[in-house]
Amino acid sequence: MNQENKKTDRYVSFAGIDCTGNSRKLMAMLLGHIGDAPNSDPFWEKFRTKLERAGTPGNPDELFLIHAYINNIREFFEACDDRDALALLDQIEKECC
Repeated sequence: MNQENKKTDRYVSFAGIDCTGNSRKLMAMLLGHIGDAPNSDPFWEKFRTKLERAGTPGNPDELFLIHAYINNIREFFEACDDRDALALLDQIEKECC
């Protein structure tokens, strides 16, 4: 089976699933929106601080933050009408959370 037709199934193996890379990509997309004035509020500014510390000793990584705040993140991307980010979030939820 070639890579393009390969289906991933986290219940069989995480092999071929880039949870870390995809979660970092999604958080970069999120940061791009947080800086926009209409999309910024105290919650997301606090989240930005958490994200800046992600993966450092004693702090959760990006994937944990996605898992913990998945509904907030989904609502945020819906409000931004970012379909690419929503698709990636769905993929991460299916494969990694």
